[in-house]
Amino acid sequence: MAKKAKRKKLIKGTWLRNDLDTLRRLFPNNPTAEVAAKLGRPTDAVKKKASRMGLRKSKKYMKSLGRT
Repeated sequence: MAKKAKRKKLIKGTWLRNDLDTLRRLFPNNPTAEVAAKLGRPTDAVKKKASRMGLRKSKKYMKSLGRT
């Protein structure tokens, strides 16, 4: 019987100060999925928290995606 691949456990709930600092630093210039992986949290949770904190992607990052 084949073993199932272990999934990395995602954190739920309380955001620690260190997590918030990392989110504030990385979110504007990195893909959201990459930031979520670094924090070990679901992508949707990172999007929601960033939105509640008033964080936005930088103009430079958006331009690199071909968006203005």
